[in-house]
Amino acid sequence: MSEQVLISLGIIVLLGFAAQWISWRLRIPSILLLLLFGIVAGPVLGYLDPDEMLGDVLIPFVSISVAIILFDGGLTLKLDEFRKIGKVVILLISVGVIITWAVVALASHFIFGLNMQVAVLLGAVLTVTGPTVIGPILRSIRPRQAVGSILKWEGILIDPIGALLAILVFEVILVSGIQQAATVVILSVLRTIILGTIIGGAFALLLTWLIKKYLIPDMLQEFATLSFVVAVFLISNQIQEESGLFSATVMGIVMANQKFVPVKKIKDFKENLTVLMIPVLFILLSARLSKSDMQLMSYSGIVFLLILVFIGRPLSVFISTIQSKLTLRERFFISAVAPRGIVAAAVSSVFALKLAERGLPQIEYLVPITFMVIIGTVIIYGFASPPLARVLKVSQSDPRGVIIAGAHKWALEIALVLQEKDFRVVVVDTNRYHVNQAKMMGIQAFQESIISEKAIDRLNLEGIGKLLALTSNDEVNAMGVLRFSEIFDNENLYQLRPDIKEDEREFSPQHLRGRFLFGKDITFTALSRKFSEGAVVKSTRLTGEFSFQDFRARQGQSMIPLFLINQNKHLVPFTSEDEILPKAGHTIIALVMKQA
Repeated sequence: MSEQVLISLGIIVLLGFAAQWISWRLRIPSILLLLLFGIVAGPVLGYLDPDEMLGDVLIPFVSISVAIILFDGGLTLKLDEFRKIGKVVILLISVGVIITWAVVALASHFIFGLNMQVAVLLGAVLTVTGPTVIGPILRSIRPRQAVGSILKWEGILIDPIGALLAILVFEVILVSGIQQAATVVILSVLRTIILGTIIGGAFALLLTWLIKKYLIPDMLQEFATLSFVVAVFLISNQIQEESGLFSATVMGIVMANQKFVPVKKIKDFKENLTVLMIPVLFILLSARLSKSDMQLMSYSGIVFLLILVFIGRPLSVFISTIQSKLTLRERFFISAVAPRGIVAAAVSSVFALKLAERGLPQIEYLVPITFMVIIGTVIIYGFASPPLARVLKVSQSDPRGVIIAGAHKWALEIALVLQEKDFRVVVVDTNRYHVNQAKMMGIQAFQESIISEKAIDRLNLEGIGKLLALTSNDEVNAMGVLRFSEIFDNENLYQLRPDIKEDEREFSPQHLRGRFLFGKDITFTALSRKFSEGAVVKSTRLTGEFSFQDFRARQGQSMIPLFLINQNKHLVPFTSEDEILPKAGHTIIALVMKQA
């Protein structure tokens, strides 16, 4: 039996990786494949039975995992950002939640014939959206700042609120009498808010103090954080049932906004842990469904889903944003992004088990309807949101542009040529004179350090997809790459090769630097020498009659290829690691001698 459990766990991890990798390659929402794999392994093939495999451990594991996911979400929330969009977010997670709750409860009552107790509980569960599914959608769409911030904040804050609503309904179901129910609701809300603020905030400040005083070594900071999150979740739940999710979220927000210790290592660790947890949770929970549960995807299920998507969500958004400064297009887009995720799946599973033990009629419908909504909303929003964002013009432009660290003379020559080729270029330098020179040339420039904490927040990175670190300081180049690794994937982070001896290059490990630009011997000194000798940046289009070999032969050995513009108008820098094969139709941007 233990061997079978071990094999099943291994298969879950492999399926989780496969689902996310395939979704990355095909550019489809990973949650779809995760749910598909779980359903196939569970109710279809009957191979995976989470309840038999984990027993009583399953639900506690799911609950703690969700708390960690919400803590990770809280780490991404900055109060400076909230001040600009706070009013809209507050209305969405209050007025909007109530509207969604009412629409779902009434629709499920009349369409599925659920009794009002189960219908109201289902309405509470389905008020949540969730960062686990909204995050990937926002990354693929890259909506404009206000829209993206609103959806991110709503997705993270609404999860503990939805869980709180569910527990309130749960407690009301267990009591009798209107007066007693009202007392339970009021006390539960107050306890959850007060406990979440005190316990989550206190543990965050305690952890901050311990790190600041070097009472926790670097190697244990991530483990200590994980332990504190679990402790916060457990302590809150012991005092007020299901308040732990709110406390964990508060802890994340406090950690993200304190100024005493950096949280990048903790943030990276939690992101990596979340990437592992989410697929495991989705596969486990979807595998718990039965074949009979799948039958809900009938005509009635589709009608219910359409009401939720096309009536419930737009109604809640448009009423909540009626006094906001958002444009009609922005409001319409926000109303078109509300996929349900892991919190809805977890909360429905927890309460279905608890109420089934008490014999509540029709509670067996809670989980399958919730999963039907998760699958349906992910399909609808996952595939419809990107084209809708383009039609409504709320998404950022294609991230083909570059940010260049360094505004010295030849860096500006490169920037000018790229800008002439219709690439958005942003130049960053600490030298005021260099920045003014860039502005006089019509290049957008900022007097800022590329490694500054405020660099990413200050710069408008719309349409920017690459970093080119071209400063004379090798350490600044490497640190700039690390700084922007929070924004760009490693494949889009570039820097000049350091001016060091061959046998010293081992001191620049790959995980602490970007991809080396232009060639094996191309350093800042080498490029500066070329420019001082009269070299210029030139672009040339290749054709069937004039190949790259012809271009190289004409320019001679002194020519240094810098960039390639392919048929899709994407910029591809030449590097010392990859061999690029230019073809007809490509444009080569190269450093050539002026007389050539």
